[in-house]
Amino acid sequence: MDVSQKYAQTEVSGMKQSELESRALIKTASHLNLIKEHWDEKNSELEEALEKNRKLWAILASAVAENETPLPEEIKKSILSLAMFIFQRTVEILTHPAPEKLNILININMNIAKGLGGNADK
Repeated sequence: MDVSQKYAQTEVSGMKQSELESRALIKTASHLNLIKEHWDEKNSELEEALEKNRKLWAILASAVAENETPLPEEIKKSILSLAMFIFQRTVEILTHPAPEKLNILININMNIAKGLGGNADK
């Protein structure tokens, strides 16, 4: 393991769960945005990027569904609804790919990331 990998691992281990989730959402949104903006060159990466986003949302939905999660019920239901929407949209995009269809996934990820990062007002 090189120095930069050790630094990154240490940085991640010191973060709160919400910061990790925020970063993961931003990372997947950024990759989807890169594919959207460079569709002709990058659309071969679409399936993998959508799968990573779907897995991330499956993890978020599972975490929210746990009884120990201290979130209000309304927020839990909203996140679960968003996850279901993302799963449906992912299938739709895989079936009929188009760059503009990625906008909603990118926007959802970025807005949730802002909320998790405490930047909802920025």
